[in-house]
Amino acid sequence: MKLKNIVLVHGYFLDGSAWSKVIPLLAGRGVHPIAVQLTLNSFREDVAVVNRAIEMQDGPVMLVGQSYGGAVITEAGNHVKVAALVYVAGAAPDSGQSVDDWWSGYATAAVVDELRPWGDAHLTLSRDGVRKYLGQDLSVEEADIVYATQGPLGTATTVEKISHAAWRTKPSWYLVTTLDHTVPPAVQQDSADRMGAEIMVIQASHLPMLSRPDAVATFIDNAAASFD
Repeated sequence: MKLKNIVLVHGYFLDGSAWSKVIPLLAGRGVHPIAVQLTLNSFREDVAVVNRAIEMQDGPVMLVGQSYGGAVITEAGNHVKVAALVYVAGAAPDSGQSVDDWWSGYATAAVVDELRPWGDAHLTLSRDGVRKYLGQDLSVEEADIVYATQGPLGTATTVEKISHAAWRTKPSWYLVTTLDHTVPPAVQQDSADRMGAEIMVIQASHLPMLSRPDAVATFIDNAAASFD
């Protein structure tokens, strides 16, 4: 039957409100979406956050991960209740890889030059970084909200390793964003191909859940409905 329990996992610089446009669209299609709040301090802590959310669901779960959230669901997806994984421009390291390992060897994304230190072990994005590279297809007003509410990226999260990549054994879907200046489209496409994922390609920035919420909700719902 259609998977009803959808756990939405945000990426770097964001929080659960990044899914605010997608949640009502999914709820209107008869599924039960919830969005977690990651710490962005430690990969293991963030996996634990998602595992707690999984355990609170009353049946099989579909995990949806955007950006760094993709790495988190790659680990948390090993939970026995997880039936499927959906990546939205998401990191998809293999077993034994970190986020840094995952995209090593690809062209450096333009957004990197806009990273700014936030204390000793965190990074934020400049206002221009959000406007021009993270969410360049958002209005200036919406991009500035993302900038003002961003969660600093804990640098430790980029080097912690996946124990076993859940996409090796769980059905997977991947939404590739071709206008992405944060995660290069080439690494997205190569990852999706390696995973054997069902793929949808859209013209969007790294934040399609904000700029193209209808397309993102449809992609997630179609994945959930494939279990009918």
